[in-house]
Amino acid sequence: MHQPPSDWTRRGFLKASAAAVAAGAVGQTGGEVLAQPPRPAPDQSARCDPPVVVASANGLKAIEKAMSMIRQKADPLDAVIAAVNIVEDDPTDHSVGLGGLPNEDGIVELDSCCMHGPTHKAGGVAALRNIRNPSKVARLVMQRTDHVLLVGEGALRFAKAHGLPEEQLLTDEAREIWLKWKESRSDTDDWLAPDLIDDGNVSQNRATGVEHTWGTINCCAVDAARNIAGVTTTSGLSFKIPGRVGDSPIIGAGLYVDNDVGAAGSTGRGEANLQNCASFLIVELMRGGMGPQQACLEVLKRIADKTEPRLRDKQGRPAFGLKFYAVAKDGRHAGASMWGPGKYAVHDGTEARLENGAYLYKRPDAKREAKDK
Repeated sequence: MHQPPSDWTRRGFLKASAAAVAAGAVGQTGGEVLAQPPRPAPDQSARCDPPVVVASANGLKAIEKAMSMIRQKADPLDAVIAAVNIVEDDPTDHSVGLGGLPNEDGIVELDSCCMHGPTHKAGGVAALRNIRNPSKVARLVMQRTDHVLLVGEGALRFAKAHGLPEEQLLTDEAREIWLKWKESRSDTDDWLAPDLIDDGNVSQNRATGVEHTWGTINCCAVDAARNIAGVTTTSGLSFKIPGRVGDSPIIGAGLYVDNDVGAAGSTGRGEANLQNCASFLIVELMRGGMGPQQACLEVLKRIADKTEPRLRDKQGRPAFGLKFYAVAKDGRHAGASMWGPGKYAVHDGTEARLENGAYLYKRPDAKREAKDK
């Protein structure tokens, strides 16, 4: 928290107030105006002890890193960014960074945003190519520019100007998944899947098991001084139209932080989140008195109510996944999903663990439940 001026003490406040009242300052209208005392200093005794870090379920290792740094008095934003860098650097996680699944042209495009509670500053990048850690670039946008969001070629030039190296992000494993998608999407084009060719004839059975993801990692933290920060980072919807940007780099959608209230972030269908400014709404509902879980579920209900017909199942429910993660300034936390059961990662000073989240609808199919990260 920002410290009050060093000479701002209770005794000084009383002396200043008494002197101002005695002097009876006169306004322009000639009436007596009582002196308005400065706002009281923040309550330095208000602490979140122990600190709390929450993340999407693929952030189990990440929250251990964040908690370790926070215990060493690191800024919470530095802690959560260092945490998600672990996932961005992991080529086996196809939802973000190195090894992320590409767009329909086979090019990996990354999105990220971050927000720092104490200063209320934010930064983001979208459709960023060839830089494995978009969260680092988002922080640089926040710290080194007067902007909030850079995209595409401009974001790449900005990252290179700050010394981040370009590299090929499409790993061999991700390339194979992309090729399988191209080979199985149509029976009439010229892309042939090897497992569909039999004696020179193409089978009419389309390939199955193609990985398709809306995956992301979100991580938010409250430190011991009750300062809050958050970050969201992703490779976005797999096989997307080039240039598509989801909710992850958008402040108020993929992430929102208010140091007076708490933070919220998301993974899942970004378009649904963008249409409802969901993370901002969760924080505002918490400001109004809702707990994190209640706020997440309320926003999921609103999104379900607004879902267009083509995206509903036969029972009229949203036929897509969407998850929220929220933490309040006092350390209360929650995860909630459109379809459950689902889990989220939390470290509350004891250990990094997965907890069951709330959900709006229960999956009818156990196989999908097992795949849920």
